[in-house]
Amino acid sequence: MATSTLLTVQKLTGAEFEQLVAEYPDIVVPIEQSPHWLKTEAPGPARKPYGLFAYYDDDGGLVATASLMLFTRRIRQSLVVINGPAWFAARTPELEQRLVETMKNHAAEDRSIDPLYLRLQVANPEIGVSEALEAGWYEREIVVDLTPTEDELFASFRANARQSVRKANRAGVEIRFIEPADREEVFARDLFPILQETAERDDFAAFESAYYERLLRELPKMTRLVVAYHDGSAVSWLITTEYRNYAVYCFAGSSMAARGVFAPYLLLWETFKVLKEAGNHSCGMTGIVSARYPQLANVTTFKRNWSKNEVDLPGTYDIPLHRAKYAALSMYLKTRREGVPKTINTLKSLRTDALPKLQSAGQSLRTRIFRKRHRQQ
Repeated sequence: MATSTLLTVQKLTGAEFEQLVAEYPDIVVPIEQSPHWLKTEAPGPARKPYGLFAYYDDDGGLVATASLMLFTRRIRQSLVVINGPAWFAARTPELEQRLVETMKNHAAEDRSIDPLYLRLQVANPEIGVSEALEAGWYEREIVVDLTPTEDELFASFRANARQSVRKANRAGVEIRFIEPADREEVFARDLFPILQETAERDDFAAFESAYYERLLRELPKMTRLVVAYHDGSAVSWLITTEYRNYAVYCFAGSSMAARGVFAPYLLLWETFKVLKEAGNHSCGMTGIVSARYPQLANVTTFKRNWSKNEVDLPGTYDIPLHRAKYAALSMYLKTRREGVPKTINTLKSLRTDALPKLQSAGQSLRTRIFRKRHRQQ
């Protein structure tokens, strides 16, 4: 696909961003793409905000907005759009390519940075992108419509969810919404150990406790911490976010004791009721199983209890800005995951003109690995 003309770019302050998106009340803007989310990012040289930007078409119409983060690692720098961009125009291949080319041009003109690639969600990968070097945002989710009455909403759940809510009530499960002043202490003391148990049981890596505590501290009015108690002890919890009347069930943990008394079901039902009462029209339940994320099969079974509305999302892709260096890095990471012999064999399928550079990178990598192993012997 031929390169298109560039879009007009405007850097925004947080207040300007809020004023702009307020003109589009029906567009779902992910909270990660808002200036509020930047408060939750850990300060430091490895990751820092690069800027909030608006992109306009030739006629002055708003095409998209993007909050870009600058990530700096030992051997690479990248510009990353987390769960975005947010789109306000029809997402055609032509317009998406114009946005990508505009971002590339902007990065190339800024002499203060030298990113190896851009990373963002792309709905039309035929415009010319690469599979992301690391796992990106989930690509399928379930969205619960909160606009029906409470009775209608409850009736829309699967029979298993409705029965489990009733069983939790009979078992004496108590649901508490933790006040902002108490959230960090409650989470660190009572809830993070449950998350560690959940992560070990379900084989995933959780963040450090400080990550969740910072989220709750920095966004007190846009988050909720909800806990299920049984016999006086916390057994299950969840964290939601709310932005522009759209809620997200983003983090949760449950002990084995919680499962025995069906606590996660009552926990989520009571949360839905409060989110609805607060004016949220929908609640995204985050990732479910997909081709890229088969490991989400277990949580998918639970989430499908609440809605049949499964939504496909644009995939996460990289846009290389230095193709030879990006190819070498891709091979290095593949080698680290799979081993040198298997990766070097894949070079035979690459274009001849790219082969010498990649072979040189591969030889350098083999030398470093040999030296490292030799020192360890």
